[in-house]
Amino acid sequence: MPLRPPSAPVVLALVALIAVAAGCGSGATRDGASSGSAGAPAPAPARIEVVAAENFWGSIAAQLGGDRVDVVDVIASPDTDPHDYEPTPQDSRTVAQADYVIANGVGYDPWATKLVDANPVSGRRVLDVGDLVGARPGDNPHRWYFPADVERVIDQITADYQAIDPADAAYFDEQRHDFETTALAPYHQALQDIRRRFAGTPVGASESIFVGLADATGLDLVTPPAYLTAISEGTDPTARDKASVDAQIHDGVVKVFVFNSQNATPDVQALVDAADAADIPVATITETPPSDGTFQAWQTGQLEALAAALARATGR
Repeated sequence: MPLRPPSAPVVLALVALIAVAAGCGSGATRDGASSGSAGAPAPAPARIEVVAAENFWGSIAAQLGGDRVDVVDVIASPDTDPHDYEPTPQDSRTVAQADYVIANGVGYDPWATKLVDANPVSGRRVLDVGDLVGARPGDNPHRWYFPADVERVIDQITADYQAIDPADAAYFDEQRHDFETTALAPYHQALQDIRRRFAGTPVGASESIFVGLADATGLDLVTPPAYLTAISEGTDPTARDKASVDAQIHDGVVKVFVFNSQNATPDVQALVDAADAADIPVATITETPPSDGTFQAWQTGQLEALAAALARATGR
């Protein structure tokens, strides 16, 4: 007895079952390639492992990398002094596993270079910010307070990510564009507003960390450069420079005094007290951002506080 061909509904059901089975037999990676493992989920794409010596550079690196990177900050607390930091065994292990290491350089974090040298890894990329911007030994090490240097670091981190992960080059370009045009917009605006309203206003500072912002905003930083460097490096300023700074405050030469609250020596605190007594507004800045803050939120908040102090001092 001849077999009858299956009915149309049965044929359609068989076709559907075959299609479902075929769909379950392959996965897709981030770029759409087949995983080749029947029934297994697509493997997660490998992320770039990044170690930043300080969290101000780490914040920028994380935002530029998005979901293609994992960033670990060695210095992540404002209570830690980067100058005197002693690396831990865990720091060594973290650097040994890194694809990319970012250090400030210029003598600010020599321990970072030692960690890299002690844990050589083939193919690992290292960004020394001081070398990138052409800073020499003895130059101002606070490069994250120089807006033009921040821009160069942004470009270099993006280029390094693209070299490490060429398949995601377009993604990293998009991350940089968004970071520059959106995340950093208030920071750039705050810099421009101070320059437009207060350029040329004489100000004082407790140490050299403020030099980059003073240059970028057009403020006239009248504190002797040698005094700024001495306080930053933890050495004693000359009697002549100290007398000059005292006189600038006493005589009202400076309209605002900018104070790094993370380096409040007794002599510096005495200057802050003298400025308060002379009704000179004091604008506070810090060496590192809060552990849960972004670079741009931290810097913009400080710039806005500085603008408020300048407005109070000048009436503008």
